[in-house]
Amino acid sequence: MRGPAGLSSEIFLETERLLLRQFTQDDVENLVELDGDPEVMRFINGGRPTSRQEIESDFLPAFLDYYERFAGFGFWAAIEKSTGQFVGWFHFRPAKDAPPGEVELGYRLPKAAWGKGYATEGSRALIEKGFTDFGVQRVVASTMVVKSQ
Repeated sequence: MRGPAGLSSEIFLETERLLLRQFTQDDVENLVELDGDPEVMRFINGGRPTSRQEIESDFLPAFLDYYERFAGFGFWAAIEKSTGQFVGWFHFRPAKDAPPGEVELGYRLPKAAWGKGYATEGSRALIEKGFTDFGVQRVVASTMVVKSQ
């Protein structure tokens, strides 16, 4: 991933090793690299990379729109504090048609960040902040089934 990813946008949350910040237009390349890895995308859409055009016209604008519509919820760029590197993203947001007080948690990390505990660290911090600061009553998440070959 590109680095340093920069911290010019608003920091939403800080953990021991991560900063979760708002996305900006400057994150296009980070998202293109992340979604361009077939292994990252394997259980999301069968391994098809997301095109730059889709990121620029659909995904990033949707990420940015959350900050305007839902205070405290949305998509957060994860930055490794020690290096300034982009290490993926987390989302913590109301799912479509979710009951009040229920939010969905998810994340997407590049292979280089797998197995380092970042997903657990960021998820725990978001859940705690949601319950403490934003009146969250229930958090839901889905996982993709891994089939043995």
